Amino acid sequence: MAGSARSRVVALLTLVAPLLLGPRGALAETPSKDRLEELTLRHAGESFGELRELLSMPNDAHSPDQVEANLLWVKAAFEDRGFSARALPTSGPPLLLAERRFAGTERTVLVYLQIDGQPVDPARWDQDPFTPTLKAREDGMWRTIEWGRLETPERDPDWRVFARSASDAKGPAAMFLAALRALDAEGLTPPFDLKVIMDFEEELGSPNLPQAVEAHRASLAADMLVIFDGPRHLSNRPTLSFGARGIATITLTVFGPRTPQHSGHWGNYVPNPALRLAQLIGSMKDGSGRVVIPGFYAGVSLNDATRSILAAVPDDEDEMRRAMGFAEPDEVAASYQEAIQYPSINVRGMAAGWIGEEVRTIIPSTATAEIDVRLVPESDPERLIGLIRSHVEDQGYYLVETEPTEEERQRHAKLASFASSISYEAFRTPLDSEVGSWVRRAMVRAFGEEPIRKRMSGGSIPISPLIRTLGVPAVTVPTVNADNNQHSPNENLRVGNYVDGIKTFLAILTEPIDPR
Repeated sequence: MAGSARSRVVALLTLVAPLLLGPRGALAETPSKDRLEELTLRHAGESFGELRELLSMPNDAHSPDQVEANLLWVKAAFEDRGFSARALPTSGPPLLLAERRFAGTERTVLVYLQIDGQPVDPARWDQDPFTPTLKAREDGMWRTIEWGRLETPERDPDWRVFARSASDAKGPAAMFLAALRALDAEGLTPPFDLKVIMDFEEELGSPNLPQAVEAHRASLAADMLVIFDGPRHLSNRPTLSFGARGIATITLTVFGPRTPQHSGHWGNYVPNPALRLAQLIGSMKDGSGRVVIPGFYAGVSLNDATRSILAAVPDDEDEMRRAMGFAEPDEVAASYQEAIQYPSINVRGMAAGWIGEEVRTIIPSTATAEIDVRLVPESDPERLIGLIRSHVEDQGYYLVETEPTEEERQRHAKLASFASSISYEAFRTPLDSEVGSWVRRAMVRAFGEEPIRKRMSGGSIPISPLIRTLGVPAVTVPTVNADNNQHSPNENLRVGNYVDGIKTFLAILTEPIDPR
């Protein structure tokens, strides 16, 4: 070969090599379905010990000591996988940012993980919530079996790991860590750079996230965002979600007599705040469950194309109602998928007087309702809260900020307090967006079928600050079983979903963003 030709070949290889070679010199690979299955089976078993360790740490965001312990654990786990990791200060618990760059990449993907969990009531669990326990279904009961069986060929996908945050959402974090470990072990590298943001107060509504994202926007900059959180469709088929409702909350208290009064002496004379609160809440909806406050659903319009997307989700609504134990749904829309495209008013708890063994014959002094308002992209949360507040006033209530004064008690027949806050707004990404097409291709490669694509999930996740501030599109990749008891006693993670989750993340981590 002539010298000039040889020089041209060397120069060409110098340009191409970074695109083909990872840091270990292995050829970049987009593993086939069979190859992904092989990698998953080879490496899943060795990851269960790390899952157990992670789930053993209490993680209530109300406890700074618990937050710090979890932060240090995940920081070490990512550093062990070649990431740099640092805490990002907020006005509350810090965020943790882990980063890793790969040779020859041009794009950056930001991954969101939640590490904190709901508080627990140990008395209502069948075992210690922070002693991860493997169970098998036998004779209709969940019975404990040895943890070590997870690492054997007899591993059953229908076994469950019971622990707080097993599904929401340390399970997905452990799946992701297992996938990263498997890639390193096989000498494979993602065709993009990775940033991972870990949230330690998601279950509190991530109140400090918006300000933190604004303060650290340069560090968090990316081309797209994927959220590893949430349950699959009820069918347990591979699922993608392209949006989530936001959430605002209201605390509504109706005042009665200054102190509880004897119902025999004063019934029919002293107004009962519990009855008035029930009437007030009942006035917000009709008998079919539709909000009757004028303008509440304004701006939401579903065209034929949107309805086709919603109809493609294979819900068995008869089975859904049977499983949850009710006969007929509210008539906000024609189907479940259509219903969650609208904002909602939900009473999440009520309190007045005493019940059970403590019941007493009194007229309560106050009655309180805790309300959540689920938001969609078309609804302005300030406007919806304003509509509800105006509705309360239209029912004749004088609103106070705290306890009414003596003057207010004597002047106004109906007294209530109204306190509200906006946790985060809704988001929605087009199904045919670049990020949507990218993760869809990865899922098809992993499972050999099209994933179920949900336009919107009914639950809320604190993603809108990232989307709005960073200007990135986002898609949620749910992996856990739908019947996981998240937020409730005996939360669990199906073993088959854990293994499938590792395969899902392996596929995403090896899928080129720009199709070849």
